[in-house]
Amino acid sequence: MDGALQITHDAQGWSFDLPDPPALGALLRGQAAQAVADLLPRLFNLCSAAQGMAARLSLGLPLDPDTPDTLAHEVLRDHLLALFITLPRAAGLPAAPLPAGWQARPDLAPALWGGPRPIVLAQWMASGQGLAPLVARVADLFGTQGCVPPLPFAAAHNADSSAPLENSPAARHAGDPLMRQAELLAGRGALWRLLGRICDAEAAARGQLPAPELRADGMALVPAARGVYALRLQTCQGRVTSVCRITPTVHMLAPDGTLRHAFATLKRPALAALLVALHDPCLPVTLREVDHA
Repeated sequence: MDGALQITHDAQGWSFDLPDPPALGALLRGQAAQAVADLLPRLFNLCSAAQGMAARLSLGLPLDPDTPDTLAHEVLRDHLLALFITLPRAAGLPAAPLPAGWQARPDLAPALWGGPRPIVLAQWMASGQGLAPLVARVADLFGTQGCVPPLPFAAAHNADSSAPLENSPAARHAGDPLMRQAELLAGRGALWRLLGRICDAEAAARGQLPAPELRADGMALVPAARGVYALRLQTCQGRVTSVCRITPTVHMLAPDGTLRHAFATLKRPALAALLVALHDPCLPVTLREVDHA
């Protein structure tokens, strides 16, 4: 997607004005494979490592030895910026400094959980330890508002599907015991989504992100900070002939996608900015309130 997404609230509810997708096909067709692999991560300032890795995988080009570490660093950085700065501010809490030495990907349990990984979610949320104040605040503000029905998770077999998919960090950790507790408490809503980001930050710091995949048809799937990034670059005689690029934002903004579902159940318009931040689309968002009088 390119440009800004406008979300409007009026007497009829919430509506979405989507920007035009980037014209990647026209830009990349006819270019040499190596040039495209070098160019693509420079075109997008978000998830550039994931996009560069996907391009090289799809084109059959070798990866640099440090590519997995670069990807983990990128995912961890984006999660920590959200968890310690963007989301606290959106929730009415003070921002906090990023964990000291996070670039070296140390054990982040003390910063995330305030100690060892908790076992009982409700007890941890009441403890005030680590990110518990943020999680408790979000759970209290939303309850079951912004809840999304269970959708299929984005995976290798369906990531390029136009059907609604759950393509998010939370989807990667849905089977985690803490995530199951969150889903039982408030469905696949704000609490579940936020906790999924914490779990994914922990996984990125430990080097435990899912391995990239390459389908037989050339579709590369790479874990990114917002979910699974899918890219297929077809070539003829070493030059790109077609482009298929599917981002988590494409899935969340699809008809019946997660962001649309979440807004459909949002009863407090004042929470709209925080709801957007929890879903974290990779494009600017403008919120507009129309006078109902």
